[in-house]
Amino acid sequence: MTQTLADFDFDLPATNIALHPARPRDSARLLTVNLAAPGALDDRTVSDLPGLLRPGDALVFNDTKVIPARLWGIRKRGENAVKVEVMLHKRTAGDQWLAFARPGKRLAVGDRIAFGETETACLLSGLVAQVLEKHEGGEILLGFDFHGPVLDEAIARFGEMPLPPYIASARPAEAQDKADYQTIYAREEGAVAAPTAGLHFTPDLFAKLDAMGVSRHFVTLHVGAGTFLPVKVDSLDEHRMHAEWGTVSAATAAALNETRKRGGRVVAVGTTSLRLLESAADETGIHAFSGDTAIFIRPGYRFRAVDLLWTNFHLPKSTLFMLVSAFAGHATMRAAYAHAIAAGYRFYSYGDASLLGPGA
Repeated sequence: MTQTLADFDFDLPATNIALHPARPRDSARLLTVNLAAPGALDDRTVSDLPGLLRPGDALVFNDTKVIPARLWGIRKRGENAVKVEVMLHKRTAGDQWLAFARPGKRLAVGDRIAFGETETACLLSGLVAQVLEKHEGGEILLGFDFHGPVLDEAIARFGEMPLPPYIASARPAEAQDKADYQTIYAREEGAVAAPTAGLHFTPDLFAKLDAMGVSRHFVTLHVGAGTFLPVKVDSLDEHRMHAEWGTVSAATAAALNETRKRGGRVVAVGTTSLRLLESAADETGIHAFSGDTAIFIRPGYRFRAVDLLWTNFHLPKSTLFMLVSAFAGHATMRAAYAHAIAAGYRFYSYGDASLLGPGA
């Protein structure tokens, strides 16, 4: 049966969209969806997580670190100057990034864009890039005058934290967002969107999980701006995901396989961790992985690596709602989301959490 975009639509009141995170982080609400007892939903808080897991379970976190990937600059062509907003989303070389640009139609291959301290009459920025290629949907390939760590420092100087569009359109960025929109364990720079399911974890929560014998493992998937792009086709057979780079170490793969062998459960913290683990798995288990993944998980997918999923509440008609529908069942997730909306749960990046799986 062909799956359509309309199958994953639902009404979400604006009042359910979180514009700021819960404080402290682990005070956010938690909806458990027990797949061993269909329809069994329980309202809890994030701090209840230790009581929902078992000694020997393994939590898998995405340790990517968000960079200030939104840049504002000036494209000057003769006497004609245009302000340009650029969202970096995937590094392709030491001096090159794929990016989404607005207004993309005003750019041409060969144009140079100066970022940071700019004026329309002349280019005064210390960070300049050339448009090397133009792709569909406003995507461009930028070649910067800087390379490697020097480029990283320049982006950190001139860039802004890339808050999700639905937050950025509702309020201005705040200084606190630099800390709020980053997990406490972020260490591998390269993401332009946070793995937001991990934003709920605190040192105190980690200590409680450690004490009960739940192990902690890390993978890296550099989340791209494609995560915010809407699905633009009616038939999901025609949708193509943007590729993102990730890595799973051999040691992590071996530890997770051993966890399952001993009867423990692999708990993916976030859809990014899950997508990467599934990209690294086959029928024999999880393997070391390093490279791009464009895996598209929707109902009908057979999971091979993950037993439970910890995740936030996602947008209507998004690939992430399709993913959770694949994991827990379409009807189950529609019912869970209807309950969450009626009960006032907070959705999206700064919102509340859910735990999906048998015995959740």
